[in-house]
Amino acid sequence: MGRRSDHTPDALRELLIECGHALMAERGFAKFSAREAARRAGYSVGTIYNVFGGLDAYLIAVNSRTFREWSAWLEAALAATPDDGDARLAALVRAYFAFADANRNAWMAIYDHRIDRTTTIAKQDEAAREALTGIVDREVTRWLGQADAEATRRLVRSLIATVHGHCALWLSGSYALMREEDPAGQALARVMEALSAHAGSTPSPIQ
Repeated sequence: MGRRSDHTPDALRELLIECGHALMAERGFAKFSAREAARRAGYSVGTIYNVFGGLDAYLIAVNSRTFREWSAWLEAALAATPDDGDARLAALVRAYFAFADANRNAWMAIYDHRIDRTTTIAKQDEAAREALTGIVDREVTRWLGQADAEATRRLVRSLIATVHGHCALWLSGSYALMREEDPAGQALARVMEALSAHAGSTPSPIQ
């Protein structure tokens, strides 16, 4: 078994996150074991509590790894997309679905882990979550060509919820029961409808 002195604090933290994330991807949230994750890293489960302060903080850090990979996936899809607003939004929505499909256990674990709203999230974990939303903020602001940042911010959160709802129902198999063959296309249609309505109601061009 490894010893604490084998790694710097930062290296130990990353090792535990790496092993936890791999285990989460294999088993999913319901069958995740912090003890097994620590064992794979060569440490005891107590090390997780020493490093992260508790299981919730550890799970948040593991899920933050998923957020970072998700952001990279979206950016890669956008990098391969022509410089056209509609095409970029379509690529963004479909990449959202594609990442969830390719990383089902890790993706679902983000939402299976319930934490109290008063829970303090480490700055690096909060940044991982904000980076994903920031990509959508950027693309929606670009499409709208409007300067109202607060209105755009609120719209983006609603659009994410819309796409997420379609995606979660699709992964659960519920969409198949409704005989819908293209939930990503349906989500994109709802996004474009909302954006068109918003653009029509707030015509404030960026100067």
